[in-house]
Amino acid sequence: MSRLYLRKGEVASSYAVSTWQSVMFSEFEAQMSSEARPFPCVFGVAGYRQDQLRYLFLDPFDVEVLGAQLARFVAESRSHGPNTSLIVFTRPRPVQTLEAYYRKMWHTLDHLARLDKSPWPDTIPEQIDHPMWEFSFAGEPIFVVCSTPAHVTRQSRRSSAFMMTFQPRWVFEKILGTEKAAAAAFAEVRKRLIPYDSTSPSPLLGRYGDADGREYKQYFLADDNQTEVGCPFAKLAQNKTSSAKDREQAA
Repeated sequence: MSRLYLRKGEVASSYAVSTWQSVMFSEFEAQMSSEARPFPCVFGVAGYRQDQLRYLFLDPFDVEVLGAQLARFVAESRSHGPNTSLIVFTRPRPVQTLEAYYRKMWHTLDHLARLDKSPWPDTIPEQIDHPMWEFSFAGEPIFVVCSTPAHVTRQSRRSSAFMMTFQPRWVFEKILGTEKAAAAAFAEVRKRLIPYDSTSPSPLLGRYGDADGREYKQYFLADDNQTEVGCPFAKLAQNKTSSAKDREQAA
């Protein structure tokens, strides 16, 4: 399959101003480039400014297409720069509940795991409820972020349509290579989160590998700090057969 994801400059030349793709990307650009209201994810902002992010627009939201593009992105990602991520945009549709988007995200990850042609990395536990677990695809551990139109008070996780970000874990390892660098980066993220969101920073946010931490809980944050739902899977891809039900729930 040919490359479908785009660089920043390719988006404008590929989609007219009136299209949903252009509207969604304009919203994203406004978030990433705001000086008055800096977006909390300093890694994402740096990636945007340095043109290291890649953008995939899916309509319909076909997980098989996503899988093929994600595999290609993983293979090429180190050539994009140290702050790269794959941002996946979908067409705006009637707003669903946070719970519906939460299920959609996890069924998408499970479907991707079923499609994955590479073995699960030896260094990553397959059981999700483990401090060292991370979603992995094409042999690469990847941190996932889900944004939705149902997020209201947690504006840092809000988008006008269902959106997923796939950030290779090696990005964090390069940036947070020392304790001093990690402490400074997390302090800056927290500093930006406090005025950006109408709710306090989630207690689920933490460092990868902390004994009490769970990466999967950070993929999808509730709109408040009281709601916490468990992952619907003990491990992804219990079998490799994708079903019609999976495709329907991910649509």
